[in-house]
Amino acid sequence: MGLRLHILGCHSATPKANAQPSAQLLELDGHMYLIDCGEGTQVALRKNKIKFARIKQIFISHLHGDHYFGLFGLIATFNLLGRSEPLDIFGPKGLKEIVLLSLKLGGTWTKFPLHFHELNQKESVLIHEDQIVTVKTLPLDHRVYTNGFLFTQKPKLRPLNAQAALALKVPSAYFNKAKQGQWVQDELGKPVDFRAITLDPPEPITYAYCSDTAFYPPLADLIRGVRLLYHESTFLSQHEHLCATTKHSSARQAAEMAVTAGVKFLLLGHYSGRYKDLADFKSEASGVFARTYLARENALFTLDDGSQIELTEI
Repeated sequence: MGLRLHILGCHSATPKANAQPSAQLLELDGHMYLIDCGEGTQVALRKNKIKFARIKQIFISHLHGDHYFGLFGLIATFNLLGRSEPLDIFGPKGLKEIVLLSLKLGGTWTKFPLHFHELNQKESVLIHEDQIVTVKTLPLDHRVYTNGFLFTQKPKLRPLNAQAALALKVPSAYFNKAKQGQWVQDELGKPVDFRAITLDPPEPITYAYCSDTAFYPPLADLIRGVRLLYHESTFLSQHEHLCATTKHSSARQAAEMAVTAGVKFLLLGHYSGRYKDLADFKSEASGVFARTYLARENALFTLDDGSQIELTEI
């Protein structure tokens, strides 16, 4: 099924009528992961016709409001909808205290379990694993403790080459074993290399979400060769002098990171509200890294096993 990335919000700081703060819904092989949760996230989920019950994990990059102020309302809505399944929330140390204090003072404890996984590690660590993906943190360079997240699709089974299996007289009982990459036997008990009756599986999809950060060279080694990189691009190069004080990046710097890390595709976002034409971001970055795309509210990016990417406006 590949990757589907719903852009729920992609601007910085204060929300506007057509510019919502950071939030993304990543869908891999039918499983959904919410990444950051700025104001208006649940409204954006409604607009994109995403069923709330399908969200089992939420990943918060850092404790600046434009990346998590929507979490309180989303949790409340989960409760009103009668959710009973647990919700796993990954984020910086302190997030649990903030959310639980809000629930306590409002007298609105959830009817479903909230499992907080608080982060304070300065190195990249594995924080989540299920049957679809592994998720590792990506330490970033911002004004407060901040992580990006690297989603890596688990390898799929090797497709069966039915004609080859028939020609080599391998019993069907061994097909699953061969697809798992194990040697099998033919009808006479002779060993058969699994590669002789199966095809190479597609390369696992990798997605790196790098929210607020200054240009940070150590990041390149952690995201080397990823299929799709989302990297913040708050400023254009004409205001690059602001990057040092705000700990943000320019579109040009995001493109330089894409080149250095050897990624396949680059997606820009977290635009400052001072700019009226987002096309300038793409123009600036594309001069450095050609395969650059712009995040926009309610846009949907798809990435299939053939390494293609398409933008569809919903």
